[in-house]
Amino acid sequence: MRTIRLTMAQALLRFLDQQYVSIDGHETKFVRGVMGIFGHGNVTGIGEALEYSAGDLTYIQGKNEQGMVHTATAYAKQKNRQQIYACTTSIGPGALNMVTAAATATVNRIPVLLLPGDNFASRQPDPVLQQLEMTSDYTVSATDAFKSVSKYWDRIVRPEQLMSAATQAMRVLTDPAETGAVTLALPQDVQAEAYDYPETFFEKKIHYIDRRPASQEAVQRAAAVMVGKKRPLIIAGGGVLYAEATKELAAFAEAFGIPVAETQAGKSAMPWNHALHVGAIGVTGALAANKLAKQADLIIGVGTRYSDFTTASKSAFANDDVQFININISGFDSSKLGGISITADAKEALNVLREVLVSREYTSSYETGYLSALKDEWDREVDRLYQAACAEGFAQTQALGVINATIDPSSVVVCAAGSLPGDMHRLWRSTEPKTYHMEYGFSCMGYEVSGAFGAALAEPGREVYAIVGDGSYLMLHSELVTSLQEGQKFTILLFDNHGFQCIHNLQRSQGSEGFGNEFRYREAGTRKLTGGYMPIDFAAHARSLGAVSYKATNSEELKAALLQAQKETITTLIEIPVVPGTNTGSYESWWQVGVPEVSESSKVVAAHEEMKKNIQAAKPI
Repeated sequence: MRTIRLTMAQALLRFLDQQYVSIDGHETKFVRGVMGIFGHGNVTGIGEALEYSAGDLTYIQGKNEQGMVHTATAYAKQKNRQQIYACTTSIGPGALNMVTAAATATVNRIPVLLLPGDNFASRQPDPVLQQLEMTSDYTVSATDAFKSVSKYWDRIVRPEQLMSAATQAMRVLTDPAETGAVTLALPQDVQAEAYDYPETFFEKKIHYIDRRPASQEAVQRAAAVMVGKKRPLIIAGGGVLYAEATKELAAFAEAFGIPVAETQAGKSAMPWNHALHVGAIGVTGALAANKLAKQADLIIGVGTRYSDFTTASKSAFANDDVQFININISGFDSSKLGGISITADAKEALNVLREVLVSREYTSSYETGYLSALKDEWDREVDRLYQAACAEGFAQTQALGVINATIDPSSVVVCAAGSLPGDMHRLWRSTEPKTYHMEYGFSCMGYEVSGAFGAALAEPGREVYAIVGDGSYLMLHSELVTSLQEGQKFTILLFDNHGFQCIHNLQRSQGSEGFGNEFRYREAGTRKLTGGYMPIDFAAHARSLGAVSYKATNSEELKAALLQAQKETITTLIEIPVVPGTNTGSYESWWQVGVPEVSESSKVVAAHEEMKKNIQAAKPI
């Protein structure tokens, strides 16, 4: 057997450089490169390997460990999970900074490979700088924190262990049903240790992602239930986009006259102006979709994990006779809500189920003109909100209307947290697939700027926009600098509403007068932040980092800034001051949060009683 002597870190990179995926006969290099920040725990191991033997892997220098993992996650999401970046850090704080982003990837079922440094396996110099010492269990290190947020976790304490660990890592990363964050903890001494690896370990490896067919028995069970249903509703989740099944979704809906609602991850699976598109579903849903959900006697979930925002805390489906058919590549998700499970690829399942239902001459039984009337009603509401002026200043919904009408329909918009996801889900009009990039599985504040950079790396031919609130921007904007370094432009649309207004709104809706969520000065002699708003010049801040920036306080200024930003060649920020509270509200939906049973405020107690009523009306499981 021919061997080659390499350090474990060198061998890891050589292995990653030879990994490919194949879907429908289309082959793609799976690992595009490595994003990293060096410290003593990785600079002389994987850092040396990247410097001298990275092969065709591109190295991107991150500025914040969490931010660079968000970038890698967004890249993989935009690539339909068919290409990734790995991420390397030192031990201790550098590694732990990735944990939040690891959870974000796992919750959203997005592959990302994490390579944190770890304590010396030899223990000879213990305790080293940044080492976590647990007196009850000395095998525990900072990287153990990744176990709860990783779909696969391993620690390589001998260089030859890399072969089995890397093989298992690739198994999970390329499995659409099991993918998420994969963590390989790399002790800093082992990274530099050499081993005679067999050359076969570095041969080109193609991972065939075969479309899982739907079993005939499952399809027949679903069809038997469906033929007796008159008012079905399809909920399209992210699985539709990842399976590249948008055409099959439309064909299925059109064949039987079934309206289609979308989750945050599934939005853009169907054009907003399609006759059967009824908009967003759930807590951040549209009026048309939520009305239909209450009346539906059948919910067909395609590629959705049924989060509480999708189900309105299981209150969205009010028909006593409602049943569920769940099409999902993951058996974990297809079994939810007691539904009939079709564990299969969305494209495969939709095609087979359509054929069976056509043979049975099935059709829905909505009254003539009913769906179009609901859709027209909602479209008029969106038009109203997009044009709604505010006497106090620029309204958030009006600003979104200007953006939606001005930017190219093929542009990618990236968002994640605050009040903007609700407005975007309800109001944004997508006409092309993969133009709406929302991280709302974890709703991680700080994803937006990093995520837009990742989407721009994945789609260099498209304009990419980060739609972000001031709160999220302040939490994490570091990869703006990385985008300048890499010459990869995107545009940040920063909505300044003086704080965490989404939670401020939620707080007040549950009886509070508002506490601790606005960016206000402290009034002298009080324990509350109730003074004036803090003036922050975000445009100046972006300029100080090297970006181009503008400020827009009304529709005309915003349109002009957007058009000018399209001409810029580097990352650009447009600061958009908006009036707090000018976002959309709920449309026949409810979200369960824990409201205190006992409070000094009568409003809070009343909100608790209202919560109990809503819980009684929701499905128990």
